[in-house]
Amino acid sequence: MPDAVYVHDAFARIADRYVLTNHVLSGGMDIWWRKVVTARVRDWEPRRVLDVASGTGDLALEIQTQCPQCEVVASDFCAEMLAHASNRGVRKTLVADALQLPFPDREFDVVTVAFGLRNMADYPAGLREMKRVLKPGGRLVILDFSLPKGILRGPYRWYLHHVLPHMAGWLTGQKDAYEYLGGSIEAFPSGQGMLDLLGSCGFKDSSATPLTFGVVTVYQASC
Repeated sequence: MPDAVYVHDAFARIADRYVLTNHVLSGGMDIWWRKVVTARVRDWEPRRVLDVASGTGDLALEIQTQCPQCEVVASDFCAEMLAHASNRGVRKTLVADALQLPFPDREFDVVTVAFGLRNMADYPAGLREMKRVLKPGGRLVILDFSLPKGILRGPYRWYLHHVLPHMAGWLTGQKDAYEYLGGSIEAFPSGQGMLDLLGSCGFKDSSATPLTFGVVTVYQASC
């Protein structure tokens, strides 16, 4: 699992160019991926949503816009990233470690985490914290990278390890901050592996929905 100090330092260094870099590296698909998650959240009509590892607030801002009836709280352990979320219009932000969330039990109707669980130093501990702050019957949604199956798997892995770090380095001036990305995606549990992990952390009714040929996956579960 990733080293927390390294991850914090890397995100602090790329915060100013993070949003643009994501759009370029994904060909703009990251915008659609977040809209898919937001559509699910909107259908549930929650009163309070916590977006964990919110970073620059892309998902929190989309939910805040599409679900005006609910309060959205964006948390992240990197203040530099979260400052951008505030500047972009996320109304409630909090610098917080996802492994020790500063909220009472059963506080939120929905917890979301987009491209953040993979960067945590302890996946099960992070998931257990998310479950703790969810109300009974509350829902968790995870959006993160996965590896395509079949013929696209090889080309995508080559892009991930040989092209993406160079492009990201050119865009941010911080190539080393992206060199760990490919390895983190390879090591991250996906598909049935993630569903098994969710079950071991006490979640139920879990499902996995691959998007864009399996480049990312949306996982959903409930308490």
